[in-house]
Amino acid sequence: MGGGTSPCASCKLLRRRCAKDCIFSPYFPPDDPHKFAIVHKVFGASNVSKMLQELPFHQRGDAVSSLVYEANARMRDPVYGCVGAISFLQNQVSQLQMQLAVAQAEILCIQMQQEQQQPPLMTHNNDHGGEDDKSSLVNFSSLQHYLSFASTSSTNNVMQDPLKRESLWT
Repeated sequence: MGGGTSPCASCKLLRRRCAKDCIFSPYFPPDDPHKFAIVHKVFGASNVSKMLQELPFHQRGDAVSSLVYEANARMRDPVYGCVGAISFLQNQVSQLQMQLAVAQAEILCIQMQQEQQQPPLMTHNNDHGGEDDKSSLVNFSSLQHYLSFASTSSTNNVMQDPLKRESLWT
C-alpha cells in the first residue's frame, strides 16, 4: 500500500511494511484483522501467498472467501472442518426426508381408514371386489413405497456429533 495509508491486516499482523503490490491488501483490509489472523493461523501466510499467486486475479477474491470459511470451520472442528459441517447438514436432510415419508405414510393410512368407513357410492350386485379393491391396492402400494423410503433413508452413513448443538455458521 505504501505512502500514508495504513498497512493491510496481514502486514500489520506480520509486522512488516505493506508494499504497493502487496498480494494480501486487496483481500485483507486493515479494518478486519481477524479475517487474516484466522487464515494465517490455519494455513500460514506463505502458503496463502503462494495460493493467491498461482490463481488468476479474478479468482482470488473467491479463493480468499473459501480460505476464510475453511479456516473458521477448522477452528471449530480441527479434524473435519467443512466436511463435518456438510455431513451434519446432510444428516439433517436425511432425517427430515424420513420424517416426511413417515408423515406421508400416516396420511395414507388415515385416508385408507376413511375410505373403509364410508359406504361405497355405487355398488353392482353387492360386489365390493371391483373398484374399491383396486384403489385400496394402489394406496397400499403407495404406503409400502413411503415406508420403504423411510427405512432406507435412515441408514445413511453420515458423520454426526450429537453433542454439537452450536451454530455451524457463527
